[in-house]
Amino acid sequence: MKEVGKIWMNGKLVPFKDAKVHVLTHALHYSTSIFEGIRCYNTPKGSAIFRLQEHVDRFYKSAKLYSMKMQFTKKEISDAIIKTVQTSGLKECYIRPLAYYGYGTMGLTPTQNKVDVSIACWEWAMGESKAGKFSGAKCKVSSWIKIDSRSQPTQAKAAANYSNAALARVEALENGYDEAIMLNWQGKISEGSAENIFVVKDDVIQTPPLTAGGLEGITRDSVIQLIEQNGGFVIERDLERDDLYSADEIFMTGTAAEVKSVTQVDKVKIGNAKMGKITRALQKSFTDVVMGQDDRFLSWLTFI
Repeated sequence: MKEVGKIWMNGKLVPFKDAKVHVLTHALHYSTSIFEGIRCYNTPKGSAIFRLQEHVDRFYKSAKLYSMKMQFTKKEISDAIIKTVQTSGLKECYIRPLAYYGYGTMGLTPTQNKVDVSIACWEWAMGESKAGKFSGAKCKVSSWIKIDSRSQPTQAKAAANYSNAALARVEALENGYDEAIMLNWQGKISEGSAENIFVVKDDVIQTPPLTAGGLEGITRDSVIQLIEQNGGFVIERDLERDDLYSADEIFMTGTAAEVKSVTQVDKVKIGNAKMGKITRALQKSFTDVVMGQDDRFLSWLTFI
């Protein structure tokens, strides 16, 4: 990783090399941390953070679900995110706020420890999200079942949830695929390892409800609103594996992925094995939104 700018830690900007935690930090041992992934785009009107307020709101929702007593207000975190990006000098970047139970008392109970907060940003590189942006991603239905809310809060963007997702992602990669699709305990489609999923059949766009176990994605919400504003609609319903195999198009959404095409699930080609017209149009429309070229959604951009 290219070290640019500084990392905000508990109210202070520190150099990358000094942004350290103790080896006995509670979150390292028990996954007691929550985070966000946010994008800053280099638009023709200047650098802009996409849906900053919604990300900060979800950050605090996750913290509440993990009984975290935050020492900073939402405004302080929002201002710190902007300051961290400005300090980096980057026109476009990925931003990672993180809250975690820190060093103090070691043992399963986290609440005796202070909640530390950090904010880092780094130069955006397409990386793992490249598959699906141009030629279409190949996905494997994972053998790992998506965790559900009877075990831990699935609507928290928590590190603990992503150990489940990481197992699915690694399994997919080791078997020659680009990404995983996870089923819930009922065998219904939940989401990708780090993206929400949409299925298109006969020009009807469908997506699993949040009760299927997927995260309430901000990009998911953005795409649904964009579709509705353009005169379309999205049906939320439980989807089966059969719905994937018989789809005309499949696409995924996420902060890193934005809108990416899926052209193969397991050994089954989706549609004509090329990016579909609806997915391609949504990619273009979403790019217009994040680049500030769609006046209807300018309120989603925080220019810095």
